[in-house]
Amino acid sequence: MFTASHGHHGQWRRPDAIDPEFNDVRLWIDLAKKLEEATFDGIFFPDVSGHHGPVDVPIDTIVEEGLQLPSNDPLLLLAALATHTENIGLAFTSNILQAHPFTFARQVSTLDHLSGGRASWNIVTGWQNNGARNFGLRSLPEHDSRYEWAEEYVEVAYKLWEGSWDEGALLKDKANSRFSDPAMVHKIFHEGPRYRVEGPHLPSPSLQRTPLLYQAGSSAAGRAFAARHAEGVFLMPDSPAGAAEQISQTRALAVEAGRRPEDLKFFPGLSFIVGDTEEEAQDKAEFVHSYVSVAGLLAHMAVVDDDGQAYPLDTPLSRVRTQAMQGTVERARSRITDREPIVEDLALELRSNPLVGTPEQIADALEEWRDAGVDGINVMSYVLGDYAEFADKVIPVLRERGLAKTAYGEGSYRRKLFGEDRLNDRHPAAAYRGAFSNGPRTWEEATA
Repeated sequence: MFTASHGHHGQWRRPDAIDPEFNDVRLWIDLAKKLEEATFDGIFFPDVSGHHGPVDVPIDTIVEEGLQLPSNDPLLLLAALATHTENIGLAFTSNILQAHPFTFARQVSTLDHLSGGRASWNIVTGWQNNGARNFGLRSLPEHDSRYEWAEEYVEVAYKLWEGSWDEGALLKDKANSRFSDPAMVHKIFHEGPRYRVEGPHLPSPSLQRTPLLYQAGSSAAGRAFAARHAEGVFLMPDSPAGAAEQISQTRALAVEAGRRPEDLKFFPGLSFIVGDTEEEAQDKAEFVHSYVSVAGLLAHMAVVDDDGQAYPLDTPLSRVRTQAMQGTVERARSRITDREPIVEDLALELRSNPLVGTPEQIADALEEWRDAGVDGINVMSYVLGDYAEFADKVIPVLRERGLAKTAYGEGSYRRKLFGEDRLNDRHPAAAYRGAFSNGPRTWEEATA
């Protein structure tokens, strides 16, 4: 993440952590080159549009912890990385609250042009009340209504990306002074509950037109949205069996939506602690865990009292009131039966459970995930230096076992993952190809 503390809060304090220097673009250029050398499919940035936790209360803990504050815009960073790489996919997160779909679609097409077809969008609906307030809303809309909003948002983007320019519209004909064919460039005249967009799309079609689409929702509404729209799905299961169940359910929903099971690929998020020996790996795990920020983890998930302050660590969980952590609270209560669980126990539940071991042991574990049906792994670091270690030590073992590629394929990000540059005809965006070729020329005609 384009910040000092992504999800493993407290790790930025480590002596070996370069993460606090995240404003330096050279840090990210070096990382992108390293990942490309190791043939990672893509580099993916989550993002936020506001601070975590409740509103109308002090944010002292969030500020002190550097809890994704400060953070920068990943879309701008990816434009820089595009000029220093050739193959690695460039994926970023943008939620439906933070940018008008017309402006957003233009930015994405620009990145796809600059990168030669490597742009990718992680579609999210937002989950921070402060983020909603930053864009004129009084509070975050209700969960499922945000997915209804997302449906219109992507509809506008699809119309611009897929329908506004016909194939062959861009001519660049110097002899006849015709840059583009006016008969093949169309306004979209979209009018819906939230947006009224005339068009046309300002950029010409990029290599992918629509960027490679990721989604990470795990709720019923989120899975249904992913089944309709996503190509890559990020998972956060606690086991290979849990991943297999979620994959099966989402692929079944995709079939119901008129797609095929193979139209979606699934990537669980995992963290790794690697050692040359098992003893070294365990020692490193203890070192990593010694830097875990309990206050940061709890603030991230809004485990705070009515005044927005962190609960004391010895507070019994029976006294904790939170709307964001019910499942985690119940897990802590069921796991600890010999005493009253406390807030500190809750923080341990929030802490990630990494794969710890030698490169060979980690490869053994990843074979289990592969056998569960995942298509790849979203490697999540504690500190940015973890990626170089994974690339240098684990990737060679995975390659020996046929679990990682040794070279990139040709073409766009989508072609590298799915074998074609453009979305297939089963995706809902495909419905807008040619949809405006004989369409209205004015709003009056569009609304007649």
